[in-house]
Amino acid sequence: MTMFSRTKCSIAVLCLAWCGAVAAQAWPAKSVTIVVPWPPGGPSDIVARPMAKGLTEEFGKPFMIDNRGGAGGNIGSEYTARANADGHTLLITSGGPIVINPHVYKKMSYDPQKDLVPITNLLRVPLVLAVNPGVPAKNLQELIAYIKAQDGKAVWASAGNGTPQHMTGELFRTTAKLDMVHAPYKGSAPAITDLMGGHVPMMFDTTIAIVPQIKAGKVRAIAVSGAKRSPQLPDVPTFAEAGLAGVESYGWYGFFAPAKTPRELVARINEGALKYMKTPEFQKVLADAGSDYVGDTPENFAAFVKAEAAKWGRVAKETGATLD
Repeated sequence: MTMFSRTKCSIAVLCLAWCGAVAAQAWPAKSVTIVVPWPPGGPSDIVARPMAKGLTEEFGKPFMIDNRGGAGGNIGSEYTARANADGHTLLITSGGPIVINPHVYKKMSYDPQKDLVPITNLLRVPLVLAVNPGVPAKNLQELIAYIKAQDGKAVWASAGNGTPQHMTGELFRTTAKLDMVHAPYKGSAPAITDLMGGHVPMMFDTTIAIVPQIKAGKVRAIAVSGAKRSPQLPDVPTFAEAGLAGVESYGWYGFFAPAKTPRELVARINEGALKYMKTPEFQKVLADAGSDYVGDTPENFAAFVKAEAAKWGRVAKETGATLD
């Protein structure tokens, strides 16, 4: 490369950096859409709606939630991945569409590792195996016996194919060597409604979604998937405590942007999000959900996402979970 060519390249890089910085300062130029790839009322909404409110106050433009459920979170996630990378379309989702779906769906029309850029983690919680009160099992060993007695007809529900709820159920099924039927829903809210109504006997969901129904006595908690008990459910054992080691899983909810979003703009959104996450208002969201503070830099969150993708890829291979 000649000196002239190197000079031109250096100028181009500087121009790109300058344009990115200008775009970051000018943003937001209009209202911002935060896509949630699940139906209204689910756990992603519980963290996304307060964040939208906080960012609206921080940046002075409306941040609006757009629930685009379907295909295990793929529809809304792909919509965001294909959007203009100008910071006006963002994504808040559970980890399923990002780190699980690529390993279980036979065809993916987008690559979350390449088409989306991480901004920050927002929340991290264990999952709960819960049953309808009509199920004649008060603990994990009784539930396992109940499932085995159904001779392959026992049904368990989840928030959808490819979600952490689904894969945690698969991990439970294979670890305990159970024959069960999976009933995927289009989000946590309709699945929990059917669990309370007795239309499905059991399901996995995050503490953020199902603890209120547990405390109200509408469903019964059997075990939690964390390494330790949830402070929200101190009387509910972990799977290991209940006699089934190897079932450890967490649901997390992250903030993303289209992949070509300028780095400076991603940093500005990250800064605004972390500022709001440290407020008493969002701290209450974390406390109510049973989550520690997990705000991070885009780079650290990207490393976390990469590790999660590798983990769930191994689980998908071990359990043989595949979807059309």
